[in-house]
Amino acid sequence: MDFQLFIVSFITVFVSELGDKSQLAAIALGGSSPSPKAVFFGSASALLLASLLGVLLGESTALLLPKKLVKGLAALGFGLLAVRLLWPEPEGLDL
Repeated sequence: MDFQLFIVSFITVFVSELGDKSQLAAIALGGSSPSPKAVFFGSASALLLASLLGVLLGESTALLLPKKLVKGLAALGFGLLAVRLLWPEPEGLDL
């Protein structure tokens, strides 16, 4: 196993998951549940399954498409998201 890739993946996913809605849902469920262990194992299993699906989709995409195209599409997608976040919303629109 590539230990450096493991550490980079762990840090990336850990930081990106901090404070997102799945963590807030786990906090709410854990605080109102008589069994916090069940909430922990349920939310951990969900994150593992979502990550597995992402890795399998990424692997399949990498096998079908050239690496440069995949990187270019990812860069374009992130760029569009960044522009959309910076672009002011028109008045009167509730998106």
